[in-house]
Amino acid sequence: QVQLVESGGGLVQPGGSLRLSCAASGSISSINNMGWYRQAPGKQRELVANINSGGGTNYADSVKGRFTISRDNAKNTAFLQMNSLKPEDTAVYYCGALTKVGGPYDYWGQGTQVTVSS
Repeated sequence: QVQLVESGGGLVQPGGSLRLSCAASGSISSINNMGWYRQAPGKQRELVANINSGGGTNYADSVKGRFTISRDNAKNTAFLQMNSLKPEDTAVYYCGALTKVGGPYDYWGQGTQVTVSS
């Protein structure tokens, strides 16, 4: 089992920045990819970014150039640096962990709210 705990969400003005953290515990050696997803009211959960065990990254087109995903394996933590935030980035952000490459995400955090508003 893997437990994920997100932190770092909040209210920020358009153009501002936030940094989300996802701390993993439990069977962390089983984790391959870690990812950030988000879900806005009335919309489906969508991929924001993911990072594999080798550090390779993938981003949604809507966040490319603004968001950066990273991973500190020594601290078992993944990060999402979000810059130039827009109102449309408002959503609950979820951290996920994947144990089998090519499979679905096995574990999820509880989510953290990000609100971009003036």
